[in-house]
Amino acid sequence: MILNPELLRIQKMIQTVLETIHGCICLTYLVLDDHFGNQLALHTVRQCALHLISKLHSDAALFFPYDGSSPKRGPRPRLGERLDFHKIPERYLNTTLVEDGMETCTYQLQLLHREFSIPLNVVILIKTNLHTKAWAHVILFSSDLNLSYDKLVDYYRLRFQIEFNFQDAKQYCGLEDFMNVTQTAVANAANLSVFMVDVFQVLKCKCCDDNPDFSVLDLKAYYRGYRYMLETIKILPQKPDDNLVAQLYLKVAALG
Repeated sequence: MILNPELLRIQKMIQTVLETIHGCICLTYLVLDDHFGNQLALHTVRQCALHLISKLHSDAALFFPYDGSSPKRGPRPRLGERLDFHKIPERYLNTTLVEDGMETCTYQLQLLHREFSIPLNVVILIKTNLHTKAWAHVILFSSDLNLSYDKLVDYYRLRFQIEFNFQDAKQYCGLEDFMNVTQTAVANAANLSVFMVDVFQVLKCKCCDDNPDFSVLDLKAYYRGYRYMLETIKILPQKPDDNLVAQLYLKVAALG
């Protein structure tokens, strides 16, 4: 199976990451969006000894395995009855959640797709508006047939958190502002930007108990005020006592 340049580049990145963390972190799954919900991407990931978690288009044709009798001539059919998203058998229903007039039903099945050479662990989420009866569905899948539906959904949701982290790195940590041009300098700047997002998250956790809406901008203003206070104290003829410094810290650092 010949991989296109995009998948070859991704495969090389995966292998580099696996070599870097070897012996420290054991990875099992790679999460990709629906652009990579195809056989080539699955083959790429499996070559790296990982399982793929991805998404299929809503109009994907999925089939039950053929369970009829073998024909007298020719090979045994691989595909059975096509799945009707309006009439998924009740035995495959795992959970039903009703919230704010929306009903979400979660189904898990092992199904076949014409383009995939192996069975897929498929999780289907069907959302129905109980007032208008309008509905839509999402199809997630994994190459790991033993992965439970709840973990598959949770793992796929992590993809959005990764995108939020990159957004924060661009907006607050200079990911798209650095002017480096050499490979090492670019790698260091990018890694530092992403690392600072983790630092911000740790620092925010210390403040979120008192203020759940505490943001990265609040955090930057907080420490900027703290720096202003320290620089102001340095020019005083005599350093204030510790109690006054603590009061100044609480007052000045909160001005932002």
